[in-house]
Amino acid sequence: MNKSVTAVSNDVTIKSHSIKDTPQRLYSLDALRGFDMFWIMGAEEIVHTMATATGNSFWQGFSTQLTHPAWNGFHFYDLIFPLFLFIAGVATPYSVGHELEKGKSKNAVLWRIVRRGLILVLLGIIYNNGLKIQPIADIRFGSVLGRIGLAYMFANIIYLYSKERAQIIWFAALLIGYWLLLKFTAAPGFAPGDLTMQGNFASYVDRSVLPGKLYLGIHDPEGLTSTIPAIGTGLLGILTGTFLKNNTTISGAKKSLCLFVAGIIFLLIAQLWNLDFPINKNLWTSSFVMNVGGYSLILLSIFYYIIDVKGYKQWAFFFKVIGMNSILIYMSGHFINWNYSNEAFFGWLGQLISNPWNDVMLAITFVLVKWAFLYFMYRKKVFIRV
Repeated sequence: MNKSVTAVSNDVTIKSHSIKDTPQRLYSLDALRGFDMFWIMGAEEIVHTMATATGNSFWQGFSTQLTHPAWNGFHFYDLIFPLFLFIAGVATPYSVGHELEKGKSKNAVLWRIVRRGLILVLLGIIYNNGLKIQPIADIRFGSVLGRIGLAYMFANIIYLYSKERAQIIWFAALLIGYWLLLKFTAAPGFAPGDLTMQGNFASYVDRSVLPGKLYLGIHDPEGLTSTIPAIGTGLLGILTGTFLKNNTTISGAKKSLCLFVAGIIFLLIAQLWNLDFPINKNLWTSSFVMNVGGYSLILLSIFYYIIDVKGYKQWAFFFKVIGMNSILIYMSGHFINWNYSNEAFFGWLGQLISNPWNDVMLAITFVLVKWAFLYFMYRKKVFIRV
């Protein structure tokens, strides 16, 4: 992620039943989630090996887009993590909202939301550090899943106890408040508004309060302070899901157009805000939230229009299989040696093809091995959810 969560059940469970496409479930959402996960389950390595094999400027440019900038700036790879959080938010009105409509108490739903968030934090710690016992000083507590868990949890609590207008105010307040916080503060010894890795206030707070180690020593891209604007990313997803679910008098085509136009507006605002508050994934700046929010809205509008409005679903099945078990494929590298499996099934193929194309072929088969496993789980109707 940068990386994942689905949004549907009570605990880390294994569901062994069919999940039918109903008006309460968007096929496009599962497909978009799968498209998002596709890039971190091995597809990025296909592009990197193609860039090396061909030396072609297109593939080299594409390869660069599948890396993270050192600090300020934006590459496509920066979208994967926040897009997942956005998708989790879009699912909220269809899952949490549906539970409330069925008569579940807010307290019961709140407990499930909090439990899900804390489980994701725990899974994130396991993902970073494994299951071995080690000193606290050696443990990295910040994580992709942890941020998704916390941001999703707080965004859902806001959804649970406030109306749509208040949610919009919350969204604006989180982004503007975070901007002002970093604009008028800094680490000791630095001028107010310093946004370098050493001098920004968010990293300073994380260094001061987070136990264990930070990912970059003096900074953690999944730190505590920068989770504040990430809540806004989850809220934007919730507002989008509410718009899709509740506006029954608007045609699907018009909804798609509204999302697309909103995405363009978000991108324009992001570029203007970037002049004063740089787009920066490491700090999850407010301009970054607007930028990835814009791209997320545009992608969802396209997937929603093609799949749910026009009904062209078959092409997206490949991605749906991935999206239905996103947590499983994200965590699987700690329990399954995918490289060993790939070599066992397709090592001979790599030997038949000369360098450097053998690396390209093995990168492709690496993704196919993972997808075949997910397809097997899909056929068996086994879905691991949080």
